[in-house]
Amino acid sequence: MLRLLLALLLAAPVAAAPLADLVAGRTAATPGLAGLVVVVADRQGVLRAEALGQASIVPPRALMPDTPLRVASISKAVVAIAVMRLVEQRRLDLDSDVSRSLGWRLRNPAAPDVPLTLRQLLSHTSGIVDGPGYNFPLGVALRDELPTRWAAAPGARFEYANLNYGIIATVMEAATGERFDRLMTRLVLAPLRLDAGYNWSGASDAAIAGAATLYRTGRDESDWHPDGAWVAQVDDLAGVRPCPVRSAPDCDLSAYVPGTNGTLFSPQGGLRISALGLATIGRMLLGDGKVDGVRLLSPVSVRVLMTPVWQASGRAQDNDYHGQMRCYGPGLHCLTGGPDSPVAGARWWGHLGEAYGLLAGLWVDRAKGRVLVYALTGTRDDPFKPAHVSAFSAVEENILGQLAATPPRR
Repeated sequence: MLRLLLALLLAAPVAAAPLADLVAGRTAATPGLAGLVVVVADRQGVLRAEALGQASIVPPRALMPDTPLRVASISKAVVAIAVMRLVEQRRLDLDSDVSRSLGWRLRNPAAPDVPLTLRQLLSHTSGIVDGPGYNFPLGVALRDELPTRWAAAPGARFEYANLNYGIIATVMEAATGERFDRLMTRLVLAPLRLDAGYNWSGASDAAIAGAATLYRTGRDESDWHPDGAWVAQVDDLAGVRPCPVRSAPDCDLSAYVPGTNGTLFSPQGGLRISALGLATIGRMLLGDGKVDGVRLLSPVSVRVLMTPVWQASGRAQDNDYHGQMRCYGPGLHCLTGGPDSPVAGARWWGHLGEAYGLLAGLWVDRAKGRVLVYALTGTRDDPFKPAHVSAFSAVEENILGQLAATPPRR
């Protein structure tokens, strides 16, 4: 009887705390957030948009639904959308050897006869690992950094690696002759009329003036203090436009040759965009490639993005990111409805973002015709504290449970 009672208690959902209480720290779910923004949308438009807390703590400035912020790995999903645009234009092919675009032979030295494809890079089944870093400075050629970054032959295992997207960005540049940051503006952000950009490239002066700063209560992810002061981590800009490449003296990129080192522009996590902007991208996916009268992708391309390439099956060689990643397509993370889902039964497509104090997500719930977006700009809590029913953090599970319960449009 005791075991049955315990099982029932563990299975019972945690009461959702009001979002304002989460931010203010008036709940056991979190000791407080720097800021929180959420959006729920459907095919017709926005159903709910709320922002609480601060975009900047010093000087104080309120966070808003249209405040741009660094969305970390959600950037990868937007890269995948741009790749599919180039596939539709026959500039790229998901299953061809990327060496053809690069103009040099890219191989795992231990598997020299196995080609590497964009589908494998997009889905983290390339065999590439991050190692000591995945951003290489101006003047460094990507091809010189890759020989030691392999853990397996292409297709042999799943391991989430940011470096995959630096390679993808380089392939995109080589195929088009355009710099990655400008290419992303042309292919995705400008057509959707989004004031956004990778490393702020292409974003307006107004967007930069309104940027959200990301915070921690310590130096890094291993140094957090529930009662500590907020410490700015990224984008404490004071309205000053940054260079899109940190390693460029005087921001002089005139000598850069596209197709040599796309990691410069942070394709894996450098997109600055608002929660409302992410909702537009989610609505485009929900609308089979079309949003607000703009056709960005074909329905076929959206189906490709939402087709699993890898699903967890217990293979020892795969790394499921502590149980959080159990399904991955060519650029989009998929939830299976099990313990990788923050809401019971959720089989959503999208991506998480986690870096520099940010916890964020863009999720498309095709079954209910919804898009769910959230971004918190800093938490006083341990961001890796176990949640109630899933591999998500406790505060994310709480937030997404509330967003999923938003009433439908009448």
